[in-house]
Amino acid sequence: MAVHARGSPSLLICLCFCILLSSSERLAMSMDHDGDDFFDDGSFSDEEVAPARARRLYDDRRSNVLNSNTSTNKSGAAFCRLLSLQILDLSNNQLSGDLPDCWWQMEALQFMDLSNNSFSGEIPQAPEFHYCSLESLHLAGNRFTGRFPSVVGGCKQLATLDIGNNGFHGDIPRWIGSEVQALKILSLKSNKFTGGIPSELSQLPQLQLLDLSHNSLNGSIPREIGNLISMKNPKINSSEGSLGGSTYQDRIDIIWKGQELIFQRILELMTGIDLSGNSLSHCIPEELTNLQGLRFLNLSGNNLSCSIPLNIGNFKYLESLDLSLNNLSGAIPPSISDLQSLDKLNLSNNHLSGKIPTGSQLQTLTDPSIYANNPGLCGPPLSPCANDSSPYDVRNGRNYDDQWLYYCVIAGVVFGFWLWCGMLISIPGWRRSIFLFVDLIQDKVTIVKLKPIDQYLSKEKSDSFL
Repeated sequence: MAVHARGSPSLLICLCFCILLSSSERLAMSMDHDGDDFFDDGSFSDEEVAPARARRLYDDRRSNVLNSNTSTNKSGAAFCRLLSLQILDLSNNQLSGDLPDCWWQMEALQFMDLSNNSFSGEIPQAPEFHYCSLESLHLAGNRFTGRFPSVVGGCKQLATLDIGNNGFHGDIPRWIGSEVQALKILSLKSNKFTGGIPSELSQLPQLQLLDLSHNSLNGSIPREIGNLISMKNPKINSSEGSLGGSTYQDRIDIIWKGQELIFQRILELMTGIDLSGNSLSHCIPEELTNLQGLRFLNLSGNNLSCSIPLNIGNFKYLESLDLSLNNLSGAIPPSISDLQSLDKLNLSNNHLSGKIPTGSQLQTLTDPSIYANNPGLCGPPLSPCANDSSPYDVRNGRNYDDQWLYYCVIAGVVFGFWLWCGMLISIPGWRRSIFLFVDLIQDKVTIVKLKPIDQYLSKEKSDSFL
């Protein structure tokens, strides 16, 4: 069954709602309605609002779910009357207009996804001491403006906050670290945030994904970021992004190894920091290398200076490292060769110098563009260093320092031979046995050689007798 709304095209209001009212009963109703106040006349309760153009009915015994997909010019505030609703997903539609200022009154709402629509305006404010049961809030890919939504401060259970690709501006509030302690994923990418990165973010004990990329942030990277507990150890178990025990799965868009991907099932396993595309300056704090559980680190497109941290090799599980488009100088630390999981590296467009370190994993990264526009760098996969005595074969990318392996093998053979000789001399029993064996072999060889001669002489003697 479906709800159909008819009116002028510019004011057409049509939402796709699928609602489970209980674990054993589904309710839908079909009706026609004209006018602009389809969702604002107060004539329907949350038990009476039914879907329009429903794509699917989401059946979950543990939660009331509203999921829709439609092409609509405007969205009303009807869902604010769905007080028992737990999951609201209106993502990937063409809904527009302002977000109703009553949504925070939905005290049962745990998951809200309005991403990839055309909503605009500021996020409505809530009373200072309001209660918010949200665990996941997705507003990315809209046209929201204004400052960071203060309503988030009342969401003590909020684990995922994604408001990227909007027009939010101003400073990132410091109270996030103390008011939203359950945060695991914080994505503020592609907005207009200014100011510095709050050091209070280090107070989030469960934060595993931090994406502040493509804003206008300045200042230095706080040293306190190295204290993020959940990024210090690698994740080995995944709850598959489930929410509140339901089968609904959370998800997030991540720039992973240069490509924008949607992570869902293995979301719990991802740990990473993306601060690219800002105006951050000063040095990369050495404390950042304390985050040994990171899977990716992107600091590209800033004004970072000084040298690469000496302990960069502490990132044992790092798979993607991008420090390009900065003002980094000095040599590449030898410890970078300890990154055994690294398969995406970009150090281009800096002021690095010296010989590129070698290592088992680094030797698989043979693309010269990784180190491009660093005039002082040399060594494979770039041109050989002027003072490098070990030849480099540009054709196959092999460094003949590996000849040391051959030298070691030869030395081992020589040592083994003399060890055998020493044991032969020092152990009489071995010596007698070996000499007897040699004598026996010599006797057999002699017999084999003399046998044809003996046969020939016997034949000559027989012929002479005849």
